[in-house]
Amino acid sequence: MIRLITRTRLAALRRDAARAREQRREVQASADAAYARHVRTVHDLTAEAEAADDKAAEANAQVHELREALDQANLDLAAARASGIEQAARIEALSSDLDAMTEAVVLLHYGKLHSVHPDRPAAERHAASFGVGPGGWSPVADRPAAESAWLISPLRKWAVADGGDAG
Repeated sequence: MIRLITRTRLAALRRDAARAREQRREVQASADAAYARHVRTVHDLTAEAEAADDKAAEANAQVHELREALDQANLDLAAARASGIEQAARIEALSSDLDAMTEAVVLLHYGKLHSVHPDRPAAERHAASFGVGPGGWSPVADRPAAESAWLISPLRKWAVADGGDAG
């Protein structure tokens, strides 16, 4: 079948083809712009993801360092607590010893240290073993301690007066 095409019809077909080409160009331009936006978005998101990965790795490294520092601080704290407990026990023991020594006395023989006793009755019992009677404990007021045969003195008073020298 043969079809005859008139000039009018040919002109209309050419206009339709030109409009179709123009529409194709517009659609292609729109698709190219959308693709370019997509590529830019993917690039930006990739850069952000890489930056986030770098920050996460840095944060993990810092967390690791902080954990090590915290572990060391906990070890140091435990050692300090143990030391504090040990020192408190020593202080308590020394305080008990000091409390026990508040009544301690020294037995002097002619001003020289003879013995140390926890209290006056113990010193008197010890001196009695040497034949010292109950009246021989205090020096005559005019005489120095070196001239008294036996003298009982509080340990603290004697240590301060004598400078703590036992010999």
